[in-house]
Amino acid sequence: MKRFLGFVKKEFLHIFRDYRTLFILFGIPAAQILIFGYAVSTEIKNAGVAILDLSHDEITLKLTDKIISSGFFKRTENLLDYNDIDRVFRKGKTKAVIIFEKGFGKKLVSEGNAALSIIADGSEPNTATLVTNYTLAIVNDFSTELAGPGNPNSIRIKPEVTMFYNPNLKSHFMFVPGVITLILILICALMTSVTIAREKEFGTMEVLLVSPLRPIQIIIGKVMPYFFLSFINVLLILGLSWLVFGLPVKGSLVLLLGESMLYILMSLTLGIFISTVSDTMQQAIFISLIGLMLPTILLSGFIFPIENMPEIYDYISMILPPRYFISIIKNIMIKGTGIMFIWKETLILILMTLFFIGISVRKFKIRLE
Repeated sequence: MKRFLGFVKKEFLHIFRDYRTLFILFGIPAAQILIFGYAVSTEIKNAGVAILDLSHDEITLKLTDKIISSGFFKRTENLLDYNDIDRVFRKGKTKAVIIFEKGFGKKLVSEGNAALSIIADGSEPNTATLVTNYTLAIVNDFSTELAGPGNPNSIRIKPEVTMFYNPNLKSHFMFVPGVITLILILICALMTSVTIAREKEFGTMEVLLVSPLRPIQIIIGKVMPYFFLSFINVLLILGLSWLVFGLPVKGSLVLLLGESMLYILMSLTLGIFISTVSDTMQQAIFISLIGLMLPTILLSGFIFPIENMPEIYDYISMILPPRYFISIIKNIMIKGTGIMFIWKETLILILMTLFFIGISVRKFKIRLE
């Protein structure tokens, strides 16, 4: 029995000395409960809304204040006419536009009813549904308060709901761009990280490092085959999205393919970076799958809106490349925007690509010294 207890003690000491094992045992569960607890939410918070008030009377101002002060919404812009609606949606910050018709307050007082329009961004069906439902509830509550307790049906505000970009609220308008983003980063990063980790594990990487090839040449040589194969993968995914799900490419196909090539290159260089911090294939696979899959699904805006999460998660998501590519692909495919609306996201992906290339080359140089 004493030998057995000594063996168990040895195993405990072995686990406590291995920081990787401790991280898997305690770090990952803690991180998952925090991420799932705050990121997975069916509520909305600080959703952007723009107001087009064609009446500018006391009642519309009161209703607008009630909507904005509810805590569920924040005002992004005050629009001047209907031509501004498409522009404000293309920016990506506005989830809905609320329109008050001319003479809204006068009609409500004299006729007992007035029309209010809610136009939601249907490229995110779940968010669009939540935003319209919350807005309708606030409008109905305002109507009841305005009518008074004695005659609740004397005043009626008639909301009309319209969905931009996705009138039928088809779910694949949200899932297909997200799945494309997830597949590309996982496949590209996993492939390059494993192939280099395998060479390091089998000892053949040392042969490459002492060869006449420079570190940057080794990296480019490793990346190029996967770059072309991943680009074929993009064409296949886009073809299936169009043929099977009927998802159109409303914007420039050339621009979409160019952005996809940039994202593929960034993902491949990220895989190279993962390989430089991994000693074995198992470590590379673990970092690529666990370290990329959950953050991509939960913190990139793929399924759950980032603005609904605590502010710290917004900052964390800023270092995640999928956040920017999802915005790019939705803008091009669904909204039909051009480079002027996605140049910031494109620039960030370029800088990330250069960063991963630079740090990977530096790691290779350290091994050469």
